[in-house]
Amino acid sequence: MPDTKTIHADVLCAGYLSDVTALMQSILIDERDALDRAASRVADQVAADRLVHVYGPGGHSNLAAQEIFFRAGGLMHVSAILDEGTLLSNGALRSMAVERTPGYGKIVIDDQRLGEGDLLILANAYGINAALIDAAITARERGAFLIGFNSHAHANGSAPTHPARHPTRQNLHDIVDIAIDTKVPIGDALVSVDGVSENIAAVSTFANAFALNCLVIRTVAKLAERGVEPPIWRSGNAPGGDAANGRFLARFRDRVRWL
Repeated sequence: MPDTKTIHADVLCAGYLSDVTALMQSILIDERDALDRAASRVADQVAADRLVHVYGPGGHSNLAAQEIFFRAGGLMHVSAILDEGTLLSNGALRSMAVERTPGYGKIVIDDQRLGEGDLLILANAYGINAALIDAAITARERGAFLIGFNSHAHANGSAPTHPARHPTRQNLHDIVDIAIDTKVPIGDALVSVDGVSENIAAVSTFANAFALNCLVIRTVAKLAERGVEPPIWRSGNAPGGDAANGRFLARFRDRVRWL
């Protein structure tokens, strides 16, 4: 028989699963229209054989860009901006300092040379850091169409004087053309344990991955309705994966910077 402590942990894990599922369900329902409009724009890009750029500046938000890039079941037209400045692999504290540095996001976007006719997806759990806001402002000034993924409650609930904020104190969802609310609660972590002062078990990675994959699903469905079959990555570890992907590599190798 499991002891009482094990049973208590089981209950906490089950509660976490329930909370994560409920959050994703709310994204599915509440963000349906925004995701559908975003998918139409992404489908237009793919149908025109244009790249879909995605950038997730800030710590674990970089995982959002990686989630739909070079990913089994993902669109080959997705080009992730994997700038090393905010990657945790270069140091977690360094990453946080860089994402809070005004002007950094502008450098990254200018380096990508985005402009008229380009589409940029910006994904960030909280939607306030300086690098993110500079990236959004710069991409808009250069003429790109912007789709944003962030928690509106977290952004709106963050103090105007929060040290992560851009000098303009703007939120991502107030800048982009289409905003998808990932509904991450303030603080991110969901589970409370008796005797522990801080909550544990974050949800933002689940929220970002689910919302972005919903965008991919809706995009591919729209393309299929138009009679367009987009190039899609097959896992290289699946049978025939290398051969399936190899049919398209020459088409994208020189266009997708981090391929």
